[in-house]
Amino acid sequence: MKPLETVHWGILGCGAVCERKSGPPMYRLDHSQLVAVMRRDEARAADFARRHGVARYYTDAAELIADPEVDIVYVATPPASHRELAIRVLEAGKPVYVEKPMAMNYAECREMIAASERCGVPLYVAYYRRALPYFLKVKELIGSGRIGTPQRVEVRYLRPAGPEDRDPAHLPWRLRREVGGDGYFYDMAPHTLDILDFLLGEISAAEGTKSNLGGLYEVADTVSALLQFRSGACGTGLWSFVSRPDEQEDSVLIAGTRGSVRFATFAFSPIELQTPEGTERFEIAPPEHIQGPLIRTIVDELRGVGHCPSTGHSAARTSRVIDQIMK
Repeated sequence: MKPLETVHWGILGCGAVCERKSGPPMYRLDHSQLVAVMRRDEARAADFARRHGVARYYTDAAELIADPEVDIVYVATPPASHRELAIRVLEAGKPVYVEKPMAMNYAECREMIAASERCGVPLYVAYYRRALPYFLKVKELIGSGRIGTPQRVEVRYLRPAGPEDRDPAHLPWRLRREVGGDGYFYDMAPHTLDILDFLLGEISAAEGTKSNLGGLYEVADTVSALLQFRSGACGTGLWSFVSRPDEQEDSVLIAGTRGSVRFATFAFSPIELQTPEGTERFEIAPPEHIQGPLIRTIVDELRGVGHCPSTGHSAARTSRVIDQIMK
């Protein structure tokens, strides 16, 4: 692709995620403009466009994709539509930025990658933790040898069911298998699995178990996993979405031959480094718009002055691991 001077974005699915996490950076960053949005509900599409100063809105995805002023399309719809929409964008000759998880399964990811390679345009995925200062600090601590050679990983994510989980007639889309996959695990765990890939390298093999212990909905509410990294490190993971309120936890521990580092996937609690010299803590707050740093890397890459760390290839590895855990 020829480098762009200014990157003009279009959004398919301008819903809640776009309000704060991802939409504003597209028009607040230098050399970046949000020029069009799409949502099937015309009133909501118009309202989003008005409040965010976007020139055009659509109710048809095909019209936004065909808009000649749109350089790159952000697919911000639920996972069931990622494959179809991403391939349509790529076949229109435009780069695509897809929400996570990349698709409903690894096979769909491979189809998206093949389309990107066939059409010669980039495919990016919204694993934005790869660009956040909090996780870059963890990567620095590991890469500088502060914990020695990483040997094991322990992941624990426990949270209670919310009120919305208890209304079978109005369940969130994340709990509808045909739209979002097999429950909250598909929405939450990919962030952790992807950041482990970023920090420690590829997870070469995984297996797991899944259960429905709360009986609130049909998809899984509790998942456990065993992870094997290509480096030789091993890991375990436990995700529960029906835990007691008094046992909530968001913790990732990476232990090495010399020490350990503990951090959170979602809470941004202080990073804790333990070595023979003692304990150090690092407090690094997330940015106002959490996808901003990754969007910055996409803009820079499309301008020919940078590189985005979250690609179709890296994201597909996470989907492969999810498939292995949940099969």
